[in-house]
Amino acid sequence: MLQGWIQIALTLLIIVAITPFFGRYIARVFLEQRTFLDVILNPVERVLYSLVGVPTQENMTGWQYARAILYSNVVMGLLIFFLIANQGWLPLNPTKIDAPTWDTIVHTTISFITNTNQQHYSGETYLSYGSQMLGLGYHMFTSAATGIAVAIAFIRGLTGRPLGNFYVDLIRSITRILLPISIVGGIIFIALGVPETLAGPAVFPTLEDPNISQAIALGPVAHFEIIKQLGENGGGFFAINSAHPFENPNGFSNLIQIVAMLSIPTSLIYTYGLFANNTKQAWLLYGMVGIIFIGFLIVTAIGEYNGNPAVNTLLGSQQPNLEGKEVRFGWAESVLFAVSTTGTMCGAVNSFHDSFMPAGGFIFLSNMFLQIMWGGQGTGTAYLFAYSILAVFVTGLMVGRTPEFLGRKIEKREVVLASFLILLVHPIAILIPGGIALAFPDQLAGISNPGFHGFSQVIYEYASAAANNGSGFEGLGDSQPSPLAIATGTKTTVTALWWNLSTCFSLLAGRYVPIIGLLLLADSMSRKQAVPYTTGTLRTDTGLFTGVTAGVILILGALTFFPVLALGPIGEAFFIGKGIG
Repeated sequence: MLQGWIQIALTLLIIVAITPFFGRYIARVFLEQRTFLDVILNPVERVLYSLVGVPTQENMTGWQYARAILYSNVVMGLLIFFLIANQGWLPLNPTKIDAPTWDTIVHTTISFITNTNQQHYSGETYLSYGSQMLGLGYHMFTSAATGIAVAIAFIRGLTGRPLGNFYVDLIRSITRILLPISIVGGIIFIALGVPETLAGPAVFPTLEDPNISQAIALGPVAHFEIIKQLGENGGGFFAINSAHPFENPNGFSNLIQIVAMLSIPTSLIYTYGLFANNTKQAWLLYGMVGIIFIGFLIVTAIGEYNGNPAVNTLLGSQQPNLEGKEVRFGWAESVLFAVSTTGTMCGAVNSFHDSFMPAGGFIFLSNMFLQIMWGGQGTGTAYLFAYSILAVFVTGLMVGRTPEFLGRKIEKREVVLASFLILLVHPIAILIPGGIALAFPDQLAGISNPGFHGFSQVIYEYASAAANNGSGFEGLGDSQPSPLAIATGTKTTVTALWWNLSTCFSLLAGRYVPIIGLLLLADSMSRKQAVPYTTGTLRTDTGLFTGVTAGVILILGALTFFPVLALGPIGEAFFIGKGIG
């Protein structure tokens, strides 16, 4: 057990060490200060701006920024839909894969433009290389860059600056952050043994019978893998994602993947501190999230290490719980990866989340309910400060001080927007479709496990979609049906249709409604006149206020989603497993 905790601790130390350097670099990029890539990228960006026709000095309002995101995402969505729907005759399809069903194409399109990458198909058997590279891979860059752009616009607004220009922020996010790191990361993955080829599957005779052949799927995986993790996309080239040895061949590749998925969301908090000229507050918030994150790690780890009380007597010395885990990584790396991927809204997996003990299911769902451990690509940082605004308002009412954030008054409009984002949109996107699915468990949901665990499966699917996470608890009939099932019209086609279309509602509501709200909130803050600090001002860069913010986050999350958690993982732990350990 000690070795596992040492692995976790060393990985977290790497993340903390990276944060100030990467956060400072991101700040310099969007403050348009000099960086070491200027000589190469300035001419490239000028060409891109001229091709797109972007007036680089034009600042947008909140509505203009939001419309630019929606318009561009519609165009990009049409592109990916066309590529997948026509992959049967398009090039880069060595195995001649036909298009999936229309509802799977719609779900995949929406899933990837929203940075969710929830997959209701097996990548190596249902999508061509062209669809994976030119469709999904392209959107892994643009959807992640959209999230970063929103975070930067939000930070600008909070600190009294104009929101900026979406197209400029999008391009700079790709050219200055995502693409350079992806090039280096892709080369490292190739060196570690991750395939990067356009050749078809490798065919070998089996060991049992040389007359029988087995096809081993290959593809252009290495470059796909790094942006999957760095951009918090999470969609795997192969069905089993980062548990596949061609996506994640060894412990070093696993370390790179964890660091990649955590690096941007953690560093953006420090970037905020530089924009606000208040790195003290940034480190306090960083520490607050870090402490909660470590607490979540401990709860999950204890559950896995102690194993399942129902089978411990049979397993004897075979603890910890390794069912559904990749034995190359063990319990510790599985726990760290799972808590990180649900905390950052990445959604990649190196083990089955469905196989974790109820304590793990509780933490994974809590991560996606709260969305700030460390949160989605860019938007998690914005959610964190939306919570801070609510904490300022609540605390100000309690102590009778003027509610201000960074010298700007928090008034009705800001409280309404922040409350709407945190208390209404996310629960609606999860609980309404979840309730419908649970009301018709046989006809629609196709739940494989009755009772508490089946309840968790359904809620997890919608929480994953609404939080733009994309990971799955599995056990649902949500996969692309086989050609035989489609031809015969079996029940699997009905359940797959339900999951594809119902989760589209959660995907869209969980992505675009909060983005619009965050941009309007930032726009409102940017227009406020800053007032000087006085003795009556509530300081937000103190340990006491940071503790209050943590309380507001946990209390609001508990009040909203505790009944769901009680009917799912908590019920499973105490009424079936006889204890979360």
